Amino acid sequence: MDHRIHQVPKHAVQFPTSIPPKQKKPSITFREVLNEQHPLKISKHASERIRERNIDIPEKLWHTIGEKVNEARQKGVTDSLVVLNNATLLISAKNNTVVTAMDRGENDSRIFTNINGTILIDE
Repeated sequence: MDHRIHQVPKHAVQFPTSIPPKQKKPSITFREVLNEQHPLKISKHASERIRERNIDIPEKLWHTIGEKVNEARQKGVTDSLVVLNNATLLISAKNNTVVTAMDRGENDSRIFTNINGTILIDE
């Protein structure tokens, strides 16, 4: 055997594997995914009002409120009034944040401004 010829080990020659075609993914923006994954945030002010007014909202209802706020946001609502059986919440759909909360007894003489959508939820 000629000294210039060397045997090539079998593992040195690798054939490329076929690459599967890329699948089309639905056109969902990162912000939409983020908003769907994160629950509503409660501002410090709203948290204080909920505590002061002894407003009790169960976890399941919070989930429902979050879903309805997402629906409202998709329809172009930026600030919504959420009316529950025992409370009223002012929520920034744009920021996914509860801005303030009131007991339903306080709603009788209130005027709500700077909202462009209302969500009514029967518990």
